[in-house]
Amino acid sequence: MYMDVRFEARETRFNYRSAGILIEEGHVLFHKQKGDAYWALPGGGIEIGEKSEDTIIREMKEELGYEVEVIQSLWVAENFFTYHQNDFHELGFYYLLHTNESHLQSGPFYGLEGERLIYQWLPIEALEDYHLQPSFLSKRLQDLPDQIEHVIVEMHE
Repeated sequence: MYMDVRFEARETRFNYRSAGILIEEGHVLFHKQKGDAYWALPGGGIEIGEKSEDTIIREMKEELGYEVEVIQSLWVAENFFTYHQNDFHELGFYYLLHTNESHLQSGPFYGLEGERLIYQWLPIEALEDYHLQPSFLSKRLQDLPDQIEHVIVEMHE
């Protein structure tokens, strides 16, 4: 069993994460943990020796049963935030994804891993009405870049 690349140093937790952007009929797939107020893109921790593109393909299969392919790298994000009174430094790779099957559905739903994560397709034109993390997503998902961009986000509770 492989381990995600995450560790703690100087009272800050470091995460190395891959996330996917799946768009269908003007909606983007997001998830949130039960009890959380914010939505994030699906994805997960990159394992030692694993390519970030392979991570998002694996995570979409494990969490939702979706077969996806990576279309394009959109962002590399350095994300500094506080979550449950813990400081985090996250390095995230964000990929535009494609799937041959339609998965769009209305309302919240659970993935294959039980009720820990709640998924929902959010309308792109209304993303600013939702609490998204990292915060740059609400605007940048409405105008995807042609080439990869480096983003730095600092947010604390």
